[in-house]
Amino acid sequence: MTSGGPGFWKSYRAEQALRTAATSYVARLTADPPEADVAWLGAIMLGKDHDHARWELRYARRALGLLVAERDALNDRTASVVAESLEVALERDPNVAKDRVEIAERQFNARLGAYRDAFTKRSAKEGLTARLARELLSFSTAIAPDPDKAVADAGAVLGRYMVEAAEGLRQAFGEATLPEDVPPSQAMG
Repeated sequence: MTSGGPGFWKSYRAEQALRTAATSYVARLTADPPEADVAWLGAIMLGKDHDHARWELRYARRALGLLVAERDALNDRTASVVAESLEVALERDPNVAKDRVEIAERQFNARLGAYRDAFTKRSAKEGLTARLARELLSFSTAIAPDPDKAVADAGAVLGRYMVEAAEGLRQAFGEATLPEDVPPSQAMG
C-alpha cells in the first residue's frame, strides 16, 4: 500500500494551509464586538437589551466576514472553507448552550440571508452600508429617535466590520499580486 505520490502530498498540504488560514480568519470574525458598539446599539433597542445587541453584532460580523470572503477571496474554495469553519466555531462557541446551537445556527442563517440580499442588491438610491444598516436595525428592534442617524451610525459600524474582514482575509490568505507591467484586465487572458 502506498501513501500517495508527490501530487497527493502537495494537494494535502495546500488543503491544510487553506483550512489553517480559514481558522485564523474565523477567529477574528468570532471575537466579541467592541463594547462601544454594543453600548451604542443596546441604547437604541427596545428594552435596552445589551445582550441582544451583542448577539446581533456577533452575527453581523460573522455574516459580513463570510460575504467578504465570497467577494474577495483569491481561491474559489476559500468561502466554503470559511463557512465550514464558521459552523464549527458556532458549535464550539462558549456563549451558546449546547442545546441552543441549532437555534443559533438558524438565527445566523436568517441574518446571513438578509445581509447577503442587501450585500448583492444594486441601488442608485441607497449605498451598501445603508442597506446593511437597515438589516441590522431591523433584527435589533431598534427604535431610534432619529432613524437617519441610526442608519448612518449602523452603516459606520458595519462598514468598519467589512474593512476589518477584508484586512483579516488578506492577512490569513494572502494578497493577489501582478507584475507591474501587466494590467489586471490582461492577467487572466
